[in-house]
Amino acid sequence: MTDRVRLSKRMSRVLRHDPARLGLALDDEGWTPVDALVAALGVTRAAVEDVVRNGTKQRYELDGDRIRARYGHSLPGRVELPAADPPAVLFHGTSPTTAAAITREGLRPMGRQFVHLSADEETARRVGARHGGRPVVLRVDAAAAAANGVVFRHGNDDTWLADAIGPAFLSRP
Repeated sequence: MTDRVRLSKRMSRVLRHDPARLGLALDDEGWTPVDALVAALGVTRAAVEDVVRNGTKQRYELDGDRIRARYGHSLPGRVELPAADPPAVLFHGTSPTTAAAITREGLRPMGRQFVHLSADEETARRVGARHGGRPVVLRVDAAAAAANGVVFRHGNDDTWLADAIGPAFLSRP
């Protein structure tokens, strides 16, 4: 594992799940001072900026002297990203044990702020494989969901976010 990946994982834990663990606080939109994060992690600002600039998942956002994770939070509150028009079809990877419940009840954010959707089937398969077993990939009719009032947000090139997706918009490819 590269140093960049290790640092990104540490940043993810702090900025998405547990800032208090290192004595940090996030504002209402998920921002914290870069200098405070650098000091808490014991790294250089250049290393943090490298993760933001070159990380493969575009999880972080810099704005002057502040930084935040763009998505994936399990903290109270909400990081607001602008609404965006999704592609016609998105995908969601999950484990076989939860696929039946999802097709019955729809996608909910569970412990996160948003439902995470993938732009392509292969990415969804990789995400689903992290949950153990052979992943199940669900097709999301994002165009129909958007036409019916579901608001989508663009997390990064591979990730789309929504509050929830009803079962009427889900199928197996």
